[in-house]
Amino acid sequence: MSDRLANGSGNTEAPLADIDAATKRLMAALDALESSVERRREADRDENELASRIQALGADRSRLADELDGSLVKTRKLERANRDIAEKLDAAIGTIRAVLEGGDSR
Repeated sequence: MSDRLANGSGNTEAPLADIDAATKRLMAALDALESSVERRREADRDENELASRIQALGADRSRLADELDGSLVKTRKLERANRDIAEKLDAAIGTIRAVLEGGDSR
């Protein structure tokens, strides 16, 4: 084939057809590459969005854990106060009963 081109003889349509076919293959490969790059960009965006959501969930978890710890401390204080009040009420009821019983014996 190179002899025919060098001599200037032969069919010029065949090399043009080869070039045209190669150009079409190159364009198809470039289109496929462009599609692949776009899919990768989209996957990267999705990955970044997921990472942001995970980070937000982690922050929410930390905040909720802190709130839970605070609530537990508050609950323990309220339980302690409740026990103290119950003991004082029991003591007051005992005193009132003793006074009332002492008044009955007179």
